[in-house]
Amino acid sequence: MEKIQEYIRNARVFINTLFEENDAFEIALISVGTVLLLFGIKSILFQEESLKTRLKNLAFCLARKIPALSMKIDFEKKKAARDFQESMIRLHEGRPYMTHLPKKGWSSKKIMQEIEINLKMGHYKWDEGFVSGCVYNFDKNLISLLTEVYGAASYTNPLHPDIFPGVCKMEAEVVRMCANLFHGGSESCGTMTSGGTESIMMACKAYRDYAVEERGIKRPEMVMPNTAHPAFDKAAAYFKMKIIHVPVDPETTRVDVKAMEKSITKNTCMLVGSVPNFPYGTIDPIEEIAALGRKYKVPVHVDSCLGGFLTAFMDEAKLPHPPFDFAVPGVTSISADTHKYGFAPKGSSVVLYSEKKYLHHQYSVFPDWPGGVYGSPTVNGSRAGGIIAACWATLMYFGLEGYVNAAKKILKTTKYITEGLRKMDEIFVFGEPGTSVIAIGSDDFHIYRLSEGLSKRGWNLNPLQFPCGIHLCVTLMHTAKGVADKFLQDVREEIAIVMKSPKDEVCGKMAIYGMAQSIPDRSVVGDFTRFFLDSMYITKEPEDKSYVNGQSKK
Repeated sequence: MEKIQEYIRNARVFINTLFEENDAFEIALISVGTVLLLFGIKSILFQEESLKTRLKNLAFCLARKIPALSMKIDFEKKKAARDFQESMIRLHEGRPYMTHLPKKGWSSKKIMQEIEINLKMGHYKWDEGFVSGCVYNFDKNLISLLTEVYGAASYTNPLHPDIFPGVCKMEAEVVRMCANLFHGGSESCGTMTSGGTESIMMACKAYRDYAVEERGIKRPEMVMPNTAHPAFDKAAAYFKMKIIHVPVDPETTRVDVKAMEKSITKNTCMLVGSVPNFPYGTIDPIEEIAALGRKYKVPVHVDSCLGGFLTAFMDEAKLPHPPFDFAVPGVTSISADTHKYGFAPKGSSVVLYSEKKYLHHQYSVFPDWPGGVYGSPTVNGSRAGGIIAACWATLMYFGLEGYVNAAKKILKTTKYITEGLRKMDEIFVFGEPGTSVIAIGSDDFHIYRLSEGLSKRGWNLNPLQFPCGIHLCVTLMHTAKGVADKFLQDVREEIAIVMKSPKDEVCGKMAIYGMAQSIPDRSVVGDFTRFFLDSMYITKEPEDKSYVNGQSKK
């Protein structure tokens, strides 16, 4: 203590000596200037983006101002935009576009003819299991039932519970059934949403508001694996939250829990784990993440959008799996998509909480609006009652036994394909598939060449990056007789072709994807992505103007 006091006295003498020739006004100005300078330095060093990232972005920004480089980038952007548009137009198979309302309404027959033509566009045999994920079941009897159900409930809207109480009852029943599937207690609760992205966003919104209003956190942060779904990044952008991405173990592709713990700060409002993650299909160690949640008193969200309606039935199917749901102390919320392995129509998912105190922060409530007290549980105000009814009907259609049988088939097929792929020396499987996703890579050739070859054989797989890989998401269609064997046979044959010249470069559409990974300025890749999204909305004025009036015979 005496030494500290001595240091303070010496510092005081030094400062007084330094400024002994300055008057009081000058000393005040120097003090204010020093404080402002320190605040300026702090604002530069401590921002949402790291100093390294900002310097890198500044360097790219300055580089893009070099005329030759700027012209090259602009040329490539325009070329990419044009290529995307032309590619999308080709996918539409030369069909004319409706760009104006017809003068007279079309007949029901003509409308259905046009609908059928539009639905038959595309060359992938998704209904025969040639596609990774996307469509998880193609049961014509179920489709017929759901068409009837949706038609009967298409006009309903749970925004008006007094007018459509039955729709609200069905939503409440869907939530309760799902909460029970995931071992929720008597306090567990939640809502339906329009899909996994909204479910994830709602959890992030709930935890942000809970952190701000209940814990006094001003700048909420979420800590998650870098394999977690981009819906969390979207939520962070929408809700002004900071994301801390945690690396995964390169061998297991599961999150590094020690790195996650080091990333927790006083501003952490939620921890995230995936069951499974989308890229590799591996399951993060939820028990360890939940232990961190308990230790630091931070909510833990389990993203089970992709595999939730498989893992929920693994106990009944007597299949081993790591604990992941509300049975794990510390897990406070789960997102699971009913429209994936729940086999409900697209546009339905659930977000579940262990307690209502979290759910209440998901709600949006505005009591002072002149139109009346307004409250809504999710992003949307009006919601499609038909989707709720169709989701409810799907759960009733399958029942526990139906879902258990489906889970057995899918997980058995996943294991069969995984074992078959592991027998091929030229490729490897990432980690240990936890449910239905099998990711593969290669040390002998560029894996995108295999993807391109399989695409020519009719297979549509998902590309991965950092590192390069491809994955197959096994669905109920892949369990049909011969589909898994056909896939393995095609992989073997394509590997044999690739290995004739293993060092060749990637060509075709996958070359563009591979090139995008090598571009250090990710904002340019972002622009290419925007051009691709633009192409989805491309239209052309029809050359046959009579088509606008619904009279064309083409």
